[in-house]
Amino acid sequence: MKADVVIIGCGPAGLQAGIHSSRRNADTVIVGKLKNSALYGAHIENYFGPSEKTDGSVLLKNGLERALSFGCRHIDQNVIGASRFEGGFRIAVESGEEIDCMAVVIATGISRTKLGIPGEKEFLGKGVSYCAECDCNFYKGLKVAVIGDESGAAASAELMTGYASVVYWVSEKMSADKNLIDKAEAAGVKIIAGKPAEIRGGNAVGSLLLAGGTEIAVDGIFIELGGRSSADLAMDLGVMPEADDSIGTDRKCETSVAGVFACGDITGGPWQLAKAVGEGAVAGINAAGRARGTP
Repeated sequence: MKADVVIIGCGPAGLQAGIHSSRRNADTVIVGKLKNSALYGAHIENYFGPSEKTDGSVLLKNGLERALSFGCRHIDQNVIGASRFEGGFRIAVESGEEIDCMAVVIATGISRTKLGIPGEKEFLGKGVSYCAECDCNFYKGLKVAVIGDESGAAASAELMTGYASVVYWVSEKMSADKNLIDKAEAAGVKIIAGKPAEIRGGNAVGSLLLAGGTEIAVDGIFIELGGRSSADLAMDLGVMPEADDSIGTDRKCETSVAGVFACGDITGGPWQLAKAVGEGAVAGINAAGRARGTP
């Protein structure tokens, strides 16, 4: 298959890039699954447009429909490989099909590290979150637990003390910097040494069960074990990720490799819908221009 632009990722950044690339008359293919986006299980209340709290899945489905309406093609598969050749790029998908293109937009987001315990998947979006910064407002006056060992969990626990009535920081082994631990405790965080075993509840999260039988009543659980972006894919295309696995770009959202663009969570924080959509627009416009040889 041939295309002008291939966009890797079907989240808000990738979909917006697809809309703008297609509107610039570039033959555009979006590769990815809506359900893989971190937005899919989220609720949005801090984004321009919707008058009420909106399910992320609704925004994603509407975004894909808009992209398709402008002529974008969508492949509902994951990308398994990427490479460069003289004059372009080659993207391989799960089916074995390869797409040759003139420009690539990496909009994969980052993969949140999962706990892998019962209830985690079932309560995603119903009290389980992987981003305290994104969802803190939903837990004003409620009890929450932050799970994680390192600096991300420390920062999230401290942040949540400004919203929740009680914040538990649950960690089997504390490896965060002592300064961060001290700051969290000074803010009122209650540190509990233990290993999470199960997330329980009815229609929403109700408690966190620890190995050994201790059960903590909470309304929300933030899993902050760190995240890993698709840095390997970037390196396949000749782009060297930053130390934190994010991808550096210029004002055009172009990376150090001409013709390779990046947008959304993979370029670094803040991990917010508005940022992802804005960068997606910039990346889509410039990728189309690069592929078609127009400014």
